[in-house]
Amino acid sequence: MAKYRVVFLEEAGEHLEDMSRALLELEREPTRGEAIDLVFRMAHSIKGMAASLGYDGITEVAHRLEDRMQDVRSAGRVEPDDLALLFKGLEGMEAMLAAVRDTGQAPSADPSLTHALAAPVGPRKKKVLSPT
Repeated sequence: MAKYRVVFLEEAGEHLEDMSRALLELEREPTRGEAIDLVFRMAHSIKGMAASLGYDGITEVAHRLEDRMQDVRSAGRVEPDDLALLFKGLEGMEAMLAAVRDTGQAPSADPSLTHALAAPVGPRKKKVLSPT
């Protein structure tokens, strides 16, 4: 199990770095599709890796981030309230990975964080597709 934990920590850490960079891009350009997709994929990957190791708390937070990003994908842009929440989710995941690194165990998900990530954020504008 220890060797899988090392691989998980390494890969999840890289994914969180990618998410951080993508969120910073979205801060500058809220409609940047590549950055939206990257955050979604990284959350999805972390969710799968954490689930395979039984890190339920990390799985739950990653799942909530993934769901939030699916909403962002549907809207075609990230709203300021979403962005702030996504940064909080990123920080929460970083803290959880640090706990795994330090103790070998994943902490439970912070209920206030998972609740906030699952809650809707104001009315969303639907992406308007141009007729082709």
